[in-house]
Amino acid sequence: MINRLRFKEKSILLGITLLFSVVAVAQQWKPAGKKIKTSWAEKIDVNNVLGEYPRPIMVRKEWKNLNGLWDYSIQKKGGEAPKKGDGKILVPFAVESSLSGVMKEVGAENELWYNKTFTIPDNWDGSNILLHFGAVDWKSDIWLNGVKIGSHTGGYTPFSFDITPFLSSGEQKLTVKVWDPTSDGPQPRGKQVKNPDGIWYTPVTGIWQTVWLEPVAEKSIKNLKITPDIDNSAIKVKPLLTNASYGDIIEVTIKENNKVIAVSKASANEEVEIYIENQKLWSPESPFLYDLTVKLLSGDTTTDTVDSYFAMRKISKKRDENGVVRMQLNNKDYFQFGPLDQGWWPDGLYTAPTDEALKYDIVKTKELGFNMIRKHVKVEPARWYTHCDELGILVWQDMPNGDAAPIWQNRKYFDGTALKRSAKSEQIYRKEWKEIIDYLYSYPSIVVWVPFNEAWGQFKTVEITEWTQQYDPSRLINSASGGNHFQTGDILDLHNYPGPDMYLYDAQRVTVLGEYGGIGLPLEGHLWKTDNNWGYVKFKNSKETTEEYIKYAKKLKGFVKTGFSAAVYTQTTDVEGEVNGFMTYDRKVDKMDFKKVREINQEVINELTN
Repeated sequence: MINRLRFKEKSILLGITLLFSVVAVAQQWKPAGKKIKTSWAEKIDVNNVLGEYPRPIMVRKEWKNLNGLWDYSIQKKGGEAPKKGDGKILVPFAVESSLSGVMKEVGAENELWYNKTFTIPDNWDGSNILLHFGAVDWKSDIWLNGVKIGSHTGGYTPFSFDITPFLSSGEQKLTVKVWDPTSDGPQPRGKQVKNPDGIWYTPVTGIWQTVWLEPVAEKSIKNLKITPDIDNSAIKVKPLLTNASYGDIIEVTIKENNKVIAVSKASANEEVEIYIENQKLWSPESPFLYDLTVKLLSGDTTTDTVDSYFAMRKISKKRDENGVVRMQLNNKDYFQFGPLDQGWWPDGLYTAPTDEALKYDIVKTKELGFNMIRKHVKVEPARWYTHCDELGILVWQDMPNGDAAPIWQNRKYFDGTALKRSAKSEQIYRKEWKEIIDYLYSYPSIVVWVPFNEAWGQFKTVEITEWTQQYDPSRLINSASGGNHFQTGDILDLHNYPGPDMYLYDAQRVTVLGEYGGIGLPLEGHLWKTDNNWGYVKFKNSKETTEEYIKYAKKLKGFVKTGFSAAVYTQTTDVEGEVNGFMTYDRKVDKMDFKKVREINQEVINELTN
């Protein structure tokens, strides 16, 4: 009895100690600055930041989240590792953001250092341990227990290291150094500039997506390349493996509503093609997803198992009975209509405060009656694309802007001198564009790749377009959205503000309105900037902005039969100084009558098939 009481007392003391520990950690962090914030900022738990599994298209059961409070320091570029930190930073929020708890600029002349200690779970003993970074902007160097284990460049794609050889007993020390030249460098950076103004926004430096650990066997599955083929009712699964041997086997199991409908095996590193009987097609109206399990078999041993999913859908183009080249979804003419979505947050900048917040903008896009999103010069975390897959939204994926802008010709085919990038700049672009496509290839919601936007950094357009087409022939290529128009790729993309207009038409390609609108409504109490807020046109209340939107939509509707096959309205939310969103930047106010917007949007979409 005495022993039991003592054990109970110890348990209570341990619980109290842990409680005070959690409270102490929480007290080390609070949002920095006085800028507006979303309601999700109040829901952040520093002990469980973005705690959802970060890679839902390839799931393993075991993983460990390293998000949370890390030590940080900002030092002059090229110096030694700092002996003492400047304070705590909440990972994975960029150092310039409010939610990082820091909200400081770094700049090209400085480097950002991180330090974090962690332990490996005891039940992972005997496994290889992978250290994953969702995204770090831009150049990162990584040390574990004082040993440099690798580097990475590129601000938008995940990367990982097998850290097994560098582990020590007990606590591990992780150090990350980041350098980001922002607008002083040629690298892809989207809307980030060192002096934000107008359509250009605050820099994002360092870790901005989840950092996590994962145990794997020596023989494991590194990636999956999933390609639907609805014309032959088949799905193709190509595994990328680590340390597989001749004689190893890949086993693919497909489930429909939790029922196994197909199982197929192939030699490791071979593509598995499986026939799908009575296939269910995916669309925004019916976003049906099949479950997929892939196993790596070595002799009698299953060395690795990952769970995934896929959709049976096809994106293509075809000339209609009137001679207009149309985009088709699942072999039927389909008008794509959606907002320009920049994916910025007033409190987290590039990083949504929570997964609920990350999903929210997609839910609101569906509520507005749209069927597509143009993800504008930014790449999102993997979970965003899975939300699109599950909710049913088509995605046009931009390559983030980088380098410089040459002369911009929007209203005729380009006849000027294209930008000549340095060899280094070209190499950066090609590497990062390939990594983005590799990262996102298997997400069925993505139907269009956009290599260039409005001539910014646009170079060797025909060559880049042809490479992209060859690398991923399963999607359409929008070579230059609103930029210097070359007669290459699948799409001619016009930009016109504020109202829609068709000032060019291409009889050989799909013609789309890649940007229009920008109806502004500044709302006090929900502004990032207190002055110099702007939209392409500005109004005083929701009624006026809704009426103007409907006026533009009716004009757009008239262009559908005569040639437009898609349109993109600017934009989902306000962003920093821009006040032309359907929602305020903090997502707290819908600035138009969503019911009326939905009704007219559905009319525009249905006009093509009426």
